[in-house]
Amino acid sequence: MSRERLPIIRASEVGEYIYCARAWWLRRVAGLEPAGHERRELGTVLHRRHGRAVVGSRALVLLGVALALAAVLLIVLSGHT
Repeated sequence: MSRERLPIIRASEVGEYIYCARAWWLRRVAGLEPAGHERRELGTVLHRRHGRAVVGSRALVLLGVALALAAVLLIVLSGHT
């Protein structure tokens, strides 16, 4: 007896269905992909670039705080001698 596998529905698809059941049906059942693939790809690239910039700016802030603390420490230590 052969058993067919049930289709897997991911959580993101549930969210897509809740947002727009018709869009979900068009993609999942009718096999149509929405237009604007290149635009979404560019958006993904830009979001990744922005994420790297945010991580870099956080590192610079931490470096600035560390340098400020080092300066304060040097001022305090040089005043005691």
